[in-house]
Amino acid sequence: MKFSARRGIADGVAAMLILLFVGSVALAQAAQKPNQAPKSSSALKNIDLCNGVNRTTSPEPQILGCTTLINSGDLTTNALATAYNNRGDAYTAKGNYDLALLDFEQSLKHNPTYAKPFNNRAVVNLKKGEYDRALENLNQAIKLDPDYAAAFANRAEAYQKKNEFDHAARDYDEALRLKPDFNAIWNGRCWTRAILGELQAALADCNKALQFEPNNASAYDSRGFTYLKMGQFDSAIDDYNSALRFEPKLASALYGRGLAKRKKSDSSGANADIAAAKTIQAKIGDDFARYGVQ
Repeated sequence: MKFSARRGIADGVAAMLILLFVGSVALAQAAQKPNQAPKSSSALKNIDLCNGVNRTTSPEPQILGCTTLINSGDLTTNALATAYNNRGDAYTAKGNYDLALLDFEQSLKHNPTYAKPFNNRAVVNLKKGEYDRALENLNQAIKLDPDYAAAFANRAEAYQKKNEFDHAARDYDEALRLKPDFNAIWNGRCWTRAILGELQAALADCNKALQFEPNNASAYDSRGFTYLKMGQFDSAIDDYNSALRFEPKLASALYGRGLAKRKKSDSSGANADIAAAKTIQAKIGDDFARYGVQ
């Protein structure tokens, strides 16, 4: 689940076919239909692929593994629900949101009490700017699994998008109570606290996020934003430089660095950064104004 808390935390690989197949032959056999022959090595390989084992940059192997399992006719109903969920997650990673939504729908058709497809469908809603739908799905995910940290984090992001920052902060609090070692949630709460003006608390959260993952562009971006609101413009520029070193087209880091440079009377540098940010994200200035920074 290596996602920024401001971009949605999908939960397909973590779902796995783990409760049904785990990774061992014995437990894989336990998930078979009655009187079914033992799993072959190729079937176990497809289980690993569908679980996202060793998934790198391409989601294609996971899609292939899940598709093979779905079409095999060998899966139990719950295993089918998991396979559809995992393939939906892979389609989301690929940017095929319509196919992802169809798979999450199929997953829920096979297991209506499965929380993960509700969460993952909400991630697609967030990516498509459908924030009310995201909230509906996340509310259902949390209702089914009240200890679902990723769903609380995603609901916090949905609240952020709707400018309901107090609600977002409370959901991040709950997510961190459930999963205190989840880097993306520390980063998300840092961003939210900075928007709310809780700057020292925000700084502590960003520092914690960077302890977990020192090369995280989003966490540097959040801390740079915190320093910007604190009026510590040199520190803000340093952090924005770090963010852009890891993610050169991060619009919020470019725009924030431009504002910090403007505060330091570097007009040419400020104008260049702000123009570059707007090329990537045309309404980035509106977002910063909404966050109380212009």
